[in-house]
Amino acid sequence: MPLTEEETSAMDPKTPKEATRDRGPRVLVRRTLPTEPAVRGSRSLFLSEAERQGLRAGRRMLYVGPEPAGEQVAACLRVEPGTPVVARRKMMTADDVPVRVATSYFRADLFGGTRLAEPEFVQPSLQSALTALGHVFGHAEEDLTARPPTAFERETLELDPGEWVVQVLRAGYSTDGTPIHVLETICAASRHVFSIRQVTGHDEF
Repeated sequence: MPLTEEETSAMDPKTPKEATRDRGPRVLVRRTLPTEPAVRGSRSLFLSEAERQGLRAGRRMLYVGPEPAGEQVAACLRVEPGTPVVARRKMMTADDVPVRVATSYFRADLFGGTRLAEPEFVQPSLQSALTALGHVFGHAEEDLTARPPTAFERETLELDPGEWVVQVLRAGYSTDGTPIHVLETICAASRHVFSIRQVTGHDEF
């Protein structure tokens, strides 16, 4: 005699949440590298990308304030590791699923006391605020690294045991070479596709 649905469920010790995870990623978000200028200049890189993909995007500020710079961020900002910098940390969701933790870092000697250090979201965008402060974008460098998550990243992104993250570290510099913005994006690896695009005008393989 076939088992009833209730009997089948009783034999499976997994919770509904665990069973859902076994079916694969709950959501997939595309992240383009390098960041497109139109997206970079929008009110939010993530909101613009996700909405273009038909996803219901959300973001929540987790922390704004001083924080000692880690080695990678310090190298990008050209300060000593442990130097206090301004950090702006957000959690991003797609269709109510946590997918990224994004932290903007700024040198405190350049941006402490400005609205970049205030707790609200900067309107209309961080880029416009940097321009208003007299900084003109020159170039950016992006590094992508896959690694196991920290305890904070695992909890915040609701990662499964053994699931990795992809860290995208983007350092932005002004036309005179001043490091003006470092963006560290921690992406749940199973919930992202990274699209790599070749620079227009170069057709070499």
